Amino acid sequence: MSMLDRRVQKSQKAIKNAFIELMSEKSFDNITIQDISDRANVGRRTIYDHYMDKFDLLDKLIEEHINELRNLCESTADMSFVEGNLMWFEYFERNYSFFSTMLKSKGAPTFRIHFLKLVIEELEGEVDVTEGKNKGLSKSLILNFFGAAIVETVEAWIANGLSEPTQVVAEQVGILLDRNF
Repeated sequence: MSMLDRRVQKSQKAIKNAFIELMSEKSFDNITIQDISDRANVGRRTIYDHYMDKFDLLDKLIEEHINELRNLCESTADMSFVEGNLMWFEYFERNYSFFSTMLKSKGAPTFRIHFLKLVIEELEGEVDVTEGKNKGLSKSLILNFFGAAIVETVEAWIANGLSEPTQVVAEQVGILLDRNF
C-alpha cells in the first residue's frame, strides 16, 4: 500500500469517526461539513473528495456495515444459528458507538431498511414451506415476521446499552431461530 493510499485511508477514517461522534452529540440536520472538517482535522475539500455531502457519507457508512455483516454471514454459512449469531452480535458490540448512534439519529430509518433487507436475504435459504413445521405457510410472511423480530431484538439490545451479555442474546436468538426453522 502506498503512502498516498494510507493517507487517504487515514483521512477517511478520521472523517467517519468525526461524523459518528457529531451524530451522537447533535441532530443530523444540524451537522455541517464544516463541523466534520473541524472535528476530523481535515480540509472541507478532503471531505468532498470522498463524499458528495453528509447524506452520501451517512449512506456509505451504513453500506459499509451492512457489507461487513453480509461477509460475516457468508463466513458462518455452515454454522448453527447460535454460533453464527454470536459473530453478528460480537460485531454489533465492537461497533456499538456506530449502531447506538444510528438508532438515535436520522440515519435510523435508512439503516433499519438495509438491515431488515439483509436479515431477510440471509433467512431466505433457511425457510422451507414445502414440509416440516412451516409447511403450507407463506414464505414471505415468515421472512417478514422473523426479520422484523431479529431487527427489533438487536435494536432493543443496543438501545438498552447492551444490557444482556452478548453471548446470552446471541444464543437465545439462535435457539428461537432453530426452534422455528
